Amino acid sequence: MAAASLIKVPIGQNPRLACRAPGRSGGLVRCSLQGAIVGGRTEWQSSCAVLSSKAAALGSQSIDGHVASAPAQNGEVLNLVPVSSINGGAKNLPQPLRIADLSPAPMHGSQLRVAYQGVPGAYSEKAAGKAYPGCDAIPCDQFEVAFHAVELWIADRAVLPVENSLGGSIHRNYDLLLRHRLHIVGEVQLPVHHCLLALPGVRKECLTRVISHPQALAQCEHTLTRMGLNVVREAFDDTAGAAEYVAANGLRDTAAIASSRAAELYGMEVLADGIQDDSGNVTRFVMLAREPIVPRTDRPFKTSIVFAHDKEGTSVLFKVLSAFAFRDISLTKIESRPHRHRPIRLVDDANVGTAKHFEYMFYVDFQASLAEPRAQNALAEVQEFTSFLRVLGSYPMDMTPMTAGASSTITSSDASLDSS
Repeated sequence: MAAASLIKVPIGQNPRLACRAPGRSGGLVRCSLQGAIVGGRTEWQSSCAVLSSKAAALGSQSIDGHVASAPAQNGEVLNLVPVSSINGGAKNLPQPLRIADLSPAPMHGSQLRVAYQGVPGAYSEKAAGKAYPGCDAIPCDQFEVAFHAVELWIADRAVLPVENSLGGSIHRNYDLLLRHRLHIVGEVQLPVHHCLLALPGVRKECLTRVISHPQALAQCEHTLTRMGLNVVREAFDDTAGAAEYVAANGLRDTAAIASSRAAELYGMEVLADGIQDDSGNVTRFVMLAREPIVPRTDRPFKTSIVFAHDKEGTSVLFKVLSAFAFRDISLTKIESRPHRHRPIRLVDDANVGTAKHFEYMFYVDFQASLAEPRAQNALAEVQEFTSFLRVLGSYPMDMTPMTAGASSTITSSDASLDSS
């Protein structure tokens, strides 16, 4: 057997070479590396010699994420030591996923991989943990990267924010929902608890700048004013990223608005706790997957749709909304966004000339499951009045009480519904 077939370490297996010498009877030797079978003592010794020589030539270079601790001598077992253990085994935080990291051949582990936007310590990470307890959370540097991560099988799910009780809708994610073909399979409502973070030993009087996500700055605007802080407020990509930036650069004149978990992760102190202007600050997240779940009727469900119409006037929108009203279906949200492919509609007027009107897409959430006949009939009627209709998902509602001390775990029945 060619020795080269024994060199490659299979991904996910123990890289320790557990070859045992054959007995004097000359029986076959089974090697744990790729399950190769070496026939005869002479061939076994040749294979080990090849491995030893290659390890000696590589020296301290890594082999599939491991380095050789010492070349094997006289048929000894060759130990491959993980690089992390050589570096002291320091706990490194996961880095945000970037476009360049996307690959169509991801690793598959036993844990559910959930993509979120931000860095460790972000509220989106907490929402991912609430939606899927015990998941392997994958940070992404952009919302769209999280969509791509699920589409390319790098992640199994994505948890992304769509609206906040104070800041309103996150329009970027509504646009991405229409652009990509992922399905909404659940929702999570997460209370937001902001903290003012600074480096250890820094006093509030020494601060000249506060950085955070634009919505976090807006949600804490009045509280910062009441605290008497004469500071410049600057926008940052996300809350936890602002805390990481202050800690990494040792900025003693700058504070960040982020979560208490971000303070723990990046070694910062909490100067003020609960600085949001409204204690009822809640962000709604949606859980996205490649396949939809099967709608049910044994618990409250919500359905999200998007539609457009090519007729002038408000009568079409009235007819669409009436389809739900006549069937006693409650709407929980309606959002309009400019139509990307047809942003302007020209309307001829014999007296004035040509008028220009914006074209809109309408996003609607309503409280009903697609398994209910009334919801099916309502959508059938809506389709008659619209030029475009798409169901983004029919999924169980998050019934968690809307309090700051709400539990951060989801019931097992909720998780079992998302079995796609």
